[in-house]
Amino acid sequence: MSFTDRQYFSFAVILYGLSVLYSIFLWRRGFREDNKVNYLLLLAAFLFHSAAMFKRGLSLQQCPVNNLYEATTFITWAMALIYLLFGAWPRISFIGAFASPVLFSIGVFALMPALDHHGPKPEFTGGWLSLHVALFALSYGAFGLSAVAGFMYLSQEHDLKMHRIKVVLSRLPPIQRLEVIMVRLVTLGFALLSLALLVSVVWLHSIELSPSPHFDPKLIWAVLVWLMGLALVCLRWVAHQSVRKFAWGTIGLFVFVALTFWGSSLISPTHNSGPRQVNTSEPSPRF
Repeated sequence: MSFTDRQYFSFAVILYGLSVLYSIFLWRRGFREDNKVNYLLLLAAFLFHSAAMFKRGLSLQQCPVNNLYEATTFITWAMALIYLLFGAWPRISFIGAFASPVLFSIGVFALMPALDHHGPKPEFTGGWLSLHVALFALSYGAFGLSAVAGFMYLSQEHDLKMHRIKVVLSRLPPIQRLEVIMVRLVTLGFALLSLALLVSVVWLHSIELSPSPHFDPKLIWAVLVWLMGLALVCLRWVAHQSVRKFAWGTIGLFVFVALTFWGSSLISPTHNSGPRQVNTSEPSPRF
C-alpha cells in the first residue's frame, strides 16, 4: 500500500504527539527517567517527516516549499533535524521533552487543508532557491530550539530561587550549560539567516522580476528578523546582557517569527502562488 506525502506527515505528527505524552511522563518524574525512548520517538517521527517531504519533492521535481503547508513542514523538519543532531549528546537529549510540544503544535497547524493550496504551476526550482529555503528553514529551527532552551533556563532559574528540591534531583543540566546552549543556538540561527539573506541577494541579482521584489513585505520581514537576531547577538557578546533578559529575548524572537511568518507570506505578492511576470524560466524566491 502506497501512502501519500500528507499521510506520511500525519504519521509523523502522531509520533510527535506520542513524544509529547512521554514528555509529560518525564516532567512528572523530574527527568530522572531515561530519555532514549523520547529520542527514538522523535527519530521515527523525523523519518516519516522526511519521507513526506521527499515524496512531495519528487512529485514536484523541486524543493517542496510552494505554499504555507510545505513551508511549515520544512521549518518543522529543520527543527527536528537540529534537535536530533544535538540530542544525540546524552547531556542535552532532554531538550526533546521541550521541543516535542513545539513540533507537534506546528505539525497540527500545518495539516489544516487550507494551507496546502497549489498555484497554476509549480514553483521553486533551481539550486540557489533550494539553498535559500533550506538556510532560512534551518535558521528558524535554530531560533525555535534556542527559545526552548531559554524557557528551560527561566524555569530552572525560578526553581533555584524557590529552592525547590526537584532541581537537585532532576537530570536537567546545570543552568550554566543551558546558557551556553541557548547562546550558541541563537548565534547559529543568526549565522544561517545571514547566509540565507546573502544567497537571496545573489539570486535576486541573477533574475529580473516584475514587480520589483525589493520592497516586498516578506523581504522587509526577513530583514527585521535579521535585525532582531543581530541585536540579541550583540547584546550578549558585546554588551554582556544578563542571561535572563537574553532568554526572554530568544523566546520573544521565536514567538514573533511564529506569529508573523504566515501573515507576511500571505500579503507578499512575490511569495504567493499564482501567475506573475518573470523574464526568465526560473521562479521567484521565498523567505
